[in-house]
Amino acid sequence: MSETNEKQENLFKPVGEAAEEISAETGASGSRSTDEHGVTLTGAEDAMGHPVQEIESLCMNCHENGTTRLLLTSIPYFREIVIMSFECPHCNFKNAEIQPASQIEEKGSKYTLKIENREDFDRQVIKSESANCKFVELDIEIPPKRGQLTTVEGLLTEMIDDLSSDQESRKAIDEALWQKIEDFIARVRKFINCEEGTVPLTFILDDPAGNSWIEYKPGEPQHKWSHVQYIRSDEQNVQVGIITRDQLEQRRQQKLQELSNRERNPSESVKVGTTASEFLSDATDIENFNNEVQTFRAPCSSCGEECETHMKPVNIPHFKEVIIMSTTCDKCGYKSNEVKTGGAIPDKGRVITLYCDDAADLSRDILKSESCSLVVPELHLDIQEGTLGGRFTTLEGLLKQVRDELESRVFTQTSDSMDEATKERWTSFFKNLDEALEGKRTFTVIMTDPLAGSYIQNVYAPDPDPNMKIEDFERTAEQNDELGLSHMKV
Repeated sequence: MSETNEKQENLFKPVGEAAEEISAETGASGSRSTDEHGVTLTGAEDAMGHPVQEIESLCMNCHENGTTRLLLTSIPYFREIVIMSFECPHCNFKNAEIQPASQIEEKGSKYTLKIENREDFDRQVIKSESANCKFVELDIEIPPKRGQLTTVEGLLTEMIDDLSSDQESRKAIDEALWQKIEDFIARVRKFINCEEGTVPLTFILDDPAGNSWIEYKPGEPQHKWSHVQYIRSDEQNVQVGIITRDQLEQRRQQKLQELSNRERNPSESVKVGTTASEFLSDATDIENFNNEVQTFRAPCSSCGEECETHMKPVNIPHFKEVIIMSTTCDKCGYKSNEVKTGGAIPDKGRVITLYCDDAADLSRDILKSESCSLVVPELHLDIQEGTLGGRFTTLEGLLKQVRDELESRVFTQTSDSMDEATKERWTSFFKNLDEALEGKRTFTVIMTDPLAGSYIQNVYAPDPDPNMKIEDFERTAEQNDELGLSHMKV
């Protein structure tokens, strides 16, 4: 396994490093050769095995033969990708796109960026072929198509170019439609130039495969940039290619058959109005439920095959009962660990504020539910709702997980695309976080949970904790809509 990972690292090198090596090797040798499959290789490929390939392929514009160039590389803020470039010498048609070279993520990703100034249009965007882009105030939606490494402005500029290309012929056919498109293009240009009244602009990037990204800059306000992970629907699993349309229809038929069987045999399910004493035979059943790990089989959310989910209720002192769930699929290797809060939905949300002035505070137990956001102002750390899922760990464990994931998935010191100011902000951010993990600096943890299902251990319980403040608040109508409470019938 380590040998495979080492080979993969050698193939997928950062863009800057790859460009320097290719330039040096090609300049030194200037030669080309052909492998056993007839693929033309550059001098860099011959000398060091770097995956730069030139393949003769059909031009879909003039149907003559053109050249496709492939480069395996690693993009900062993202992961391994394949950069493809096609050029036809006969009709001068050109095309460039990227394809993700890593596996489909366990969950889909949704990024939101508030564009508030001209610099925000220069942010890098990794848009995979399964991603959907939306500019809310412009009422624009860019459907999934080819993968791109571009900027926010680049997405809008490409769209303007596509609309402008047929304007001359469109004017001759339908002048009213031509004028509407001209007005729309002018409106988009005003937004790009950040003219008065055009900002802020909300940009949403939704990718069911989880292989897209919007550039993040450390120290930004919480409302500026957000990332939420979600479980894909069956339709989205078909879209990213995890299951086929036939498998989806087969799964739906199985569900309908199960519902039909339950209706014909009501004795197999628990009837409405059955009391707990009728459902559980005796005290032994209750003890077994609380003390033993319960296991049931259900379809895997990744591949759709049956897998086992283990579940155990755990009572947290001075809080409530929670359910720890673990899912492992032997077919595709999917793994998931989550914590669900039990009981009824509270009438109010809750904000927990903890002032950490001692290294011992890092060992406090913490439960962060999926609906909870966590903010550490002194460290410029914002964790949005849905990020990391439900977690029951210690404060140190949660901060360490955040640090490791940001460093491994986002920050790259050798990135050529990262300017010095951004790199210094990242370095300062990690330094402050490391000092907090070592107990060398004080900080404040603010957890906001509209469902009041999160918890920080009170080491003084049952007495009040002098460093911790708990406040309940009324949920807004928007929060009730997002949580599905507005239309819930009980």
